[in-house]
Amino acid sequence: MNNIMNYKGYVGSVEFSEADGIFYGKVLGIRSLISYEGTNAQELVADFHGAVDDYLALCEEEGTTPETAYKGSLNVRFKNVETHRRAAIYALTHDQSLNSFIEEAVEEKLQLVHA
Repeated sequence: MNNIMNYKGYVGSVEFSEADGIFYGKVLGIRSLISYEGTNAQELVADFHGAVDDYLALCEEEGTTPETAYKGSLNVRFKNVETHRRAAIYALTHDQSLNSFIEEAVEEKLQLVHA
């Protein structure tokens, strides 16, 4: 089961509340809180699309730039200092930056997942 939805470049979560009998979620990866809900899958998707459309319309009305998620920049923290050291040395000895090494490693991992 895939617990995310995509619409106009925005990624939304899919959750279920047994107590309330509703599906709900929020747009991920941005600071603005954009939430939505529905009593079934079709309502959830429609409300997600509507919430994103409303957000984009509000930004246009206010003359602000809508937030975008996953801009290609992140700060990586290693749990283990030794892993950081080994990754940096590997990158240096292979004529690449630590950033390019990490990007390459992530791409390789994602190819395995989607293979």
